[in-house]
Amino acid sequence: MFAILILTAATAPAADKKPVFPEGATPAGPYTPGIIAGGTLYCAGQVGRDKDGKYPESFEDEVKQTLENVGAILKKAGYTFEDAVAVQVYLTDIETFQRMNKVYMTYFPEPRPARTTVGVSKLVGPARIEITVTAYKK
Repeated sequence: MFAILILTAATAPAADKKPVFPEGATPAGPYTPGIIAGGTLYCAGQVGRDKDGKYPESFEDEVKQTLENVGAILKKAGYTFEDAVAVQVYLTDIETFQRMNKVYMTYFPEPRPARTTVGVSKLVGPARIEITVTAYKK
């Protein structure tokens, strides 16, 4: 009986995690685009690469595509931008902060999630922005 309890406890956490793969998602590495655990959705960092692997020329369009990629994960999991509770934004040029903010505010309604924005020296490939979102639903 004790062995059954240990086996059940050891496998329970894995059973509580549900992977989320939006239609056409092809992760560029060994990760899952989203994981739902206990009502919380953890979205892997998304960049502005479209389904053809291309990045938009304008920074604002890259921000929009990045958020559309996040939105695809949210939607597949049954969440929306309204469910976001925390966001991390990584910018290769912190001087683009206000330009990012203008696009960002069109996606996240009030009350907006807690957010951290940092400047970094480099992201994957030609990406100028990466966004990670954590969302919660009861």
